[in-house]
Amino acid sequence: MVRYHLGWEDAEGRPAEASGKCLRPALCLLACEAVGGEARRALPAAAAVELTHNFSLVHDDIQDRDRERRHRPTVWSIWGDAQAINAGDALLALAHRVLLDLAEEGPPADTVMEAARLLDERTLEMVEGQVMDLEFETRPEVDMASYLDMVDRKTAALFDCSLRLGALAASAEPALVEGLGRFGRALGVAFQLRDDVLGVWGSEEQTGKPPAADIRRRKKSLPIVHALAAGQGETGERLRRVYAESELRDEQVSTVLTTLDELGSREYCERLVEERAGQALAHLDGLALRAPAAGELREVAVYLLSPEP
Repeated sequence: MVRYHLGWEDAEGRPAEASGKCLRPALCLLACEAVGGEARRALPAAAAVELTHNFSLVHDDIQDRDRERRHRPTVWSIWGDAQAINAGDALLALAHRVLLDLAEEGPPADTVMEAARLLDERTLEMVEGQVMDLEFETRPEVDMASYLDMVDRKTAALFDCSLRLGALAASAEPALVEGLGRFGRALGVAFQLRDDVLGVWGSEEQTGKPPAADIRRRKKSLPIVHALAAGQGETGERLRRVYAESELRDEQVSTVLTTLDELGSREYCERLVEERAGQALAHLDGLALRAPAAGELREVAVYLLSPEP
C-alpha cells in the first residue's frame, strides 16, 4: 500500500511511475546547498519530509472521502479505511526512522536531535491544521483570521520544516536556519492560497480532481471564506443556504460559482496570492545565500505560485 501510494507500483504490485512532484524534499535539498552544504547530506531529511507529507495525504483522503489522487484511486478506496490508516501510520514511522540517518552524513548528534524535534513539532502543527480544516466544514461562518491560522499550520508548517531541515543538515548558522524557515512558512501560505483558487476554478488536469471539487465537498476554502464575509442580503443568504446542505447537486455548485463571480471572490483571492507571494520572495531575497542554489530556490517559488504550473 505504501509503495502504491508513493507511485512506485500499481495496486497489483507491478512497477509504475506515478509519484508526486516532491516539492518539499526539493526545497530541503536546495536549502542545504544554499547555505553551503552538499545536497546528499540532506537526503535523509528530504526523504523524511516527503514521507511525512504522504502520511498526511493518505489520512486526509480517508477523512475527505477523496477517491482519487494524482489521477489514481486512493489507498482507502482500494483497501478500505482500516488498512489505509495502517499505511499512513507506516509512512510516519518510516519518516522518523529515515531522519536518523542524518547522523551518517556528518551533522553532530545534537543537530540530529534538533532535526527530529523540529519534524515532530511541525507534524503536530500540520495535524492541528487538519483538525481546524475539518471543523470548519461544520461551522456556518469562518473568519479570515481563523482561515489563515489554519493554513499556517496545515500547509505552511511543513514547508517551514523542509527548509529548516535542509539548513540544519549543512550545520548552518541559526540565523540562516530561522530565515529559511520564515521563507518556507510564507511560501507555504501563498502556495495554499493558490491551491484554494485551483480547488474552485482549476481544471482536472491541474488538480487531479473534478472541477470545483472543494465546493462539492463544502470546504471553507479561501474563495468561500471571502464570499461569506463579503456577501450581504440575498446574495449572502443564498450561499449560506447552499452550504447548509449535506450534499451539493450540480445546479447548487453552479449557484455557488455564480455567487463567487458576483462578489468578485476570484479577483480578491488572486490579489491575495500575489501579495503573499511577494512577501515570501522578499524573505528569500533578504538572506545571504549561495549561488546557484539561491536562484534555484527562487525559481521553484515562482513556479509554485504561478497561475498555470
